[in-house]
Amino acid sequence: MSQLAAEAPATVTPAASASAAGAGAKARKARIESLKPLVLDAVVPTASYYLLSKGFGFGTMAALGWSSVVPAGRTAWGLVKERRVNGLAALILTANVVGLLMSLIAGDPRLMLAKDSGITATVGIAVLLSVAAGRPLMTAALKPWVTKGDAGRTAAWERLSAERGRFARLERMFSVVWGAALLGEALLRVVGAYTLSVDTMVWLGGVIAAVTITLTVVVSGRLAVEPMEKMVRKAAGAC
Repeated sequence: MSQLAAEAPATVTPAASASAAGAGAKARKARIESLKPLVLDAVVPTASYYLLSKGFGFGTMAALGWSSVVPAGRTAWGLVKERRVNGLAALILTANVVGLLMSLIAGDPRLMLAKDSGITATVGIAVLLSVAAGRPLMTAALKPWVTKGDAGRTAAWERLSAERGRFARLERMFSVVWGAALLGEALLRVVGAYTLSVDTMVWLGGVIAAVTITLTVVVSGRLAVEPMEKMVRKAAGAC
């Protein structure tokens, strides 16, 4: 009998199965909620610009104007409802305004090529200034990926960040890497726009942007994301 009991497969009660399913659904919902600000403030306006300009043939000014609706609304809502500035939405809105202003004066094809660099440089400078001000803007993109929508990991993040130790330094480093990379990429493309032929920069500009983003993802992951994930996982498990 004891052998039969040992070889009998373990049974999972319906209540335990339902509890596990409920926990999984709760974690997925929390992850979606954590990603919502990033999607609304950055992904939607950026995707809207490219969809309108490249997909539907809108002019640069029209595409920038319409893609500014969401970040403008989010910024206004934060000021009126929450009495604070929505940093990421305000950043995207500022970048769009810079693009609109540059579009007004862009008649030279080389200046048109440099226009996108002006937007990228604005974002890079804003990110670096946010680090100096103690409110790293890239945290909005970083936090959901590290916490993965898990309540325990989110609580661990908040606790580690509040301690202002190594974790907070890594949080700032992530924004510094991205801010410096965006600013450097913008400067490189401006130099290329005025030293290389227009035909060359039309395709080279995209290559520079793609390589910069890829390298920045790798570097920021090694320097900041991986150690932060380990710290959050350890802190969450210790609770």
